[in-house]
Amino acid sequence: MKTTHAVKLGKLTIGGGHPISVQSMTNTDTREITATAQQIKQLGLAGCDIVRMSVYDKDCAKAVRPLVDGTRIPLVADIHFDHELALMAIENGINKLRINPGNLRNEAAVRAVADCAKAHQIPIRIGVNSGSVPKDILARDGGVTPQGLVDSAIGHVRLLERAGFDQIVLSLKASDVRLMVEAYRLADKTFDYPLHLGVTEAGLPGQGTVKSAIGIGALLLDGIGDTIRVSLTGSPLTEPEAAIGILKALGIRGGLELVSCPTCGRTEVDIQGIAQRVQDATRHITAPIKVAIMGCVVNGPGEAKEADIAFCGGKTGSALYKKGQFVKKITEDPVPELLRMIEEYVHQMNKQGQDYA
Repeated sequence: MKTTHAVKLGKLTIGGGHPISVQSMTNTDTREITATAQQIKQLGLAGCDIVRMSVYDKDCAKAVRPLVDGTRIPLVADIHFDHELALMAIENGINKLRINPGNLRNEAAVRAVADCAKAHQIPIRIGVNSGSVPKDILARDGGVTPQGLVDSAIGHVRLLERAGFDQIVLSLKASDVRLMVEAYRLADKTFDYPLHLGVTEAGLPGQGTVKSAIGIGALLLDGIGDTIRVSLTGSPLTEPEAAIGILKALGIRGGLELVSCPTCGRTEVDIQGIAQRVQDATRHITAPIKVAIMGCVVNGPGEAKEADIAFCGGKTGSALYKKGQFVKKITEDPVPELLRMIEEYVHQMNKQGQDYA
């Protein structure tokens, strides 16, 4: 895996081999400080490491100070067109900027933002997307292409580098998954800056989650990416859960992994209900535990051997396993005993010098 240039925002580091961070963005009116602060808190509880918010006028820029002071989560100001708003956000304590240098009017404005960000030691994310590729590149390529996205990013990067600024994070997002993946793979070969991954305007939860998982997941499997956002229409609170799910599925982030069978005609217990109750009760767990909830004796024992804790359901009784070894038969509601075994397992890991919730 390629190690990118590291940048810091607050106490968090992006790139340089540091853990992949999860981002989302508020959809409240940033000027409504109480509502925005509450959503930032909710996003943090949902698993966000970084939260972005739109700063589109001076009142938004003024709101940055109380919002930054009210949270430990690094906050990012999303700026378009007016570089004065970027300067105000920086002076009010923002931890990072997201800009598209091409819409800040001129190089003098970009230099002013870069100088201010450098003085306050905050990074800038250059956000390129398929809807903002310059017209000359579109004409050259006959539309949006991976090379066009990268060339657009190169032009923006050069503007900041000429201003003596190198605390840069890059994103090259598209709503087309294949285009997005190919653009990031090319960017990985072109830049040493950290890459923020995302399928932009992915859609509603469901289809949008699938698109994001394919695009982000493909790149993470390639060893590409330092921070991610799953962009979904609606409440942003759905985004960190999806992002963390991608990281868990790839073994990149710890936490409880729940394996459950899809059920079939042989199923004799309420696998869906049991799995849902276990999942709901263990969302807080950060320890890397694999729990299997299986509905019959066909695949159940095999999955039990691969899991740390396992349940194999049957009509007259169910079996509980730990590390592939049979523990006991149970005829009552299995969920309380499963949760007890999971808690005990976490406790044992902590006694061995770990520090998991």
